[in-house]
Amino acid sequence: MQLRDRGLAGKGPHTLIALGDTMKIGSIVGLIVVIWLVIGVLAAVQRDYFSDAKTNCAEVSDTALTIIAGPLNYVGVNPEVKCKTPKPSK
Repeated sequence: MQLRDRGLAGKGPHTLIALGDTMKIGSIVGLIVVIWLVIGVLAAVQRDYFSDAKTNCAEVSDTALTIIAGPLNYVGVNPEVKCKTPKPSK
């Protein structure tokens, strides 16, 4: 009954196993990504990227790259961006 309600009727037991495995893998990958980003935020906090209210292009970019780099920050990666914003015309 439940198989018919979910549109999986007639696809066999292997379909159910494959769907379960895919959901497990997706959950594991999602958990790894969340942990990776949390470690990146911790690295940004340790570098005092969130301490001042004054920001510019380079600070925002450095903070974002540090968060994305995650654990790589602790093995020597120090992402930095040099930004030059165009000056307004007169």
